[in-house]
Amino acid sequence: MPLKASHQEARLGILYYPENGFLKVDIGNSSDLFAINFSDNDKLTLAIDFMAYALSINYAGRRLQISVLDGFFGGHAAYRLSFENRNILMRFRIIHNSAHFVDGLWDTGANDWIGEDKPIPFTQDFGEITVADEHILNFGVLKYYGSAAYAALVRPAELQKWFFNAGIEISSDKIFGSVLQKPVNLFFASHNVFAGKPEYKLSTNNILGVKFGEWYGKGLVLYLSYYYGNHKFNEYYFKRVSQFGIGFNVDFF
Repeated sequence: MPLKASHQEARLGILYYPENGFLKVDIGNSSDLFAINFSDNDKLTLAIDFMAYALSINYAGRRLQISVLDGFFGGHAAYRLSFENRNILMRFRIIHNSAHFVDGLWDTGANDWIGEDKPIPFTQDFGEITVADEHILNFGVLKYYGSAAYAALVRPAELQKWFFNAGIEISSDKIFGSVLQKPVNLFFASHNVFAGKPEYKLSTNNILGVKFGEWYGKGLVLYLSYYYGNHKFNEYYFKRVSQFGIGFNVDFF
């Protein structure tokens, strides 16, 4: 399953920023092509990943203007080794990421981009290995993970090619019971990135939410988010931001 607190994962949803009324809109899918079962305990899955997230702003009385977009496409191989109450999870993915200004940030009257920032040719083609240890406990699920990534191609050239991630996810379906005969999972997730943009600094995203539905299945997710670090939208990668958001997404796996 996609990492809950990472913004570079496939999802469908919206994150609202109360400070300025802006929206982060996620559109994407990670689709399994086929799976191979080597035994009762292990499974290899091959998949494709296509996703994007966009920033919607309000400008000059016009609402929901899509101004900036990050797009991703690639694929991954995921391996699961299962034990009685534990899973060891590994994922290797290759992703192309590019960032763009779009028409919501264009002032037709001035025939120029809105604001002081101008478009930057941003590209990051990277391979990433993630290893996770997932425990099935009496109260729910605990997962912690780490990953290392290397970008073979970066633009601008000042971007560092290596970056690293680590995080934790904890969920429980014992607190809120069920709604419409579906479990309600209370969860917390933290995702932390150590990347050089251009200097190595830590970015962290922490979310607290509920999921209506099976933890490993389809369902509606409502959550609160606090992010601090390099801007999520890579046209502004050099900016450090602090953002609180209220969001929802739909797990479709």
